[in-house]
Amino acid sequence: MKFTKMHGIGNDYIYFNCFETEVLNPESLSIKLSDRHFGVGGDGIVLIMPSDKADFRMRMFNADGSEGAMCGNATRCIGKYVYEKGLTDKTEITLETKSGIKYLTLNVTDGKVETVAVDMGAPKIGAVGGTLTANNTEYTYTFVDVGNPHCVIFTDDDVEKLELEKIGPAIENHKLFPDRANVEFVNVIDESNLRMRVWERGSGETWACGTGACATTVAAVANNISQKNTDVKVKLNGGTLSIKYTDDTVLMTGPAAFVFEGELAE
Repeated sequence: MKFTKMHGIGNDYIYFNCFETEVLNPESLSIKLSDRHFGVGGDGIVLIMPSDKADFRMRMFNADGSEGAMCGNATRCIGKYVYEKGLTDKTEITLETKSGIKYLTLNVTDGKVETVAVDMGAPKIGAVGGTLTANNTEYTYTFVDVGNPHCVIFTDDDVEKLELEKIGPAIENHKLFPDRANVEFVNVIDESNLRMRVWERGSGETWACGTGACATTVAAVANNISQKNTDVKVKLNGGTLSIKYTDDTVLMTGPAAFVFEGELAE
C-alpha cells in the first residue's frame, strides 16, 4: 500500500490516495504508522477520498487513532497533493471534511503549489476570559471552535519554557471539555504577531496546528489584542501562518511540502 509523507510547517501526516488504495482500519493503522520509532512517523494519517459533495473528501486520524473533524495543515497539503499529482487542474477546489466543506485557493508557480489559502468558515466563540484550574494552577482562557475545539491561553510566561507535556494533557482532558480540546499557549509580540505552542488532542505537542493558529487569531480579536480584517502572523515551532479573521470567515494561508513516498510492507 503506497503512501506519501507530507508536512505543513512541521505538522506531518501520512497521506493515502484512496482513489487508488482502500485503507482498512484507519484507526489502528494511524496508531501503528505514527510511531516515530517503529512506524513511518507522523502526527497521524490522512485519507484523500472521492466526494459526492465537493471535489475531494478528507478523513484524518490522530496519532492515538481518534478521528479528527478538521486539520488546517492537512487541507493545505491535500491542495498541493491533488494538483501536483494530477488529480485536478483547478486552482480553486472544494474539500469535504467532517466539519463541513472548505474552500482552497492554490497559489501555483511553474506547476508547483507554493502556498494554499483555506477559507475555514465562521468560528464559534465560547467563553472569553473564562477560568479553569489544572495541575493546581488557574488559567484564563478563550474557547474557540473552528471545526474542532480550542482552548486558547494568552500568557506573559515565555511559551518556549513551558512544560507543555505536563500542562497540555491536564487541560486537554479537563472536565470543561467533554470532547477534549486542543490547547494553545500564546505570547503576544504585537497586535499582528503572535507566538504559539500547541498541544493537540490525540497527538500531543505538534510543530504546527492550522486550526490552532486560526483559533488563536480569533481569540486575539475577541480579547482586543488584534484587529479583524488584518493579516496576523502566527509563529509556530515549524514556521509561520498568515491568518485573517473577517466578519464572515477565517482565512488561513501557508505552505505545504512533500517529504517522501513509500510503500508499506505486507
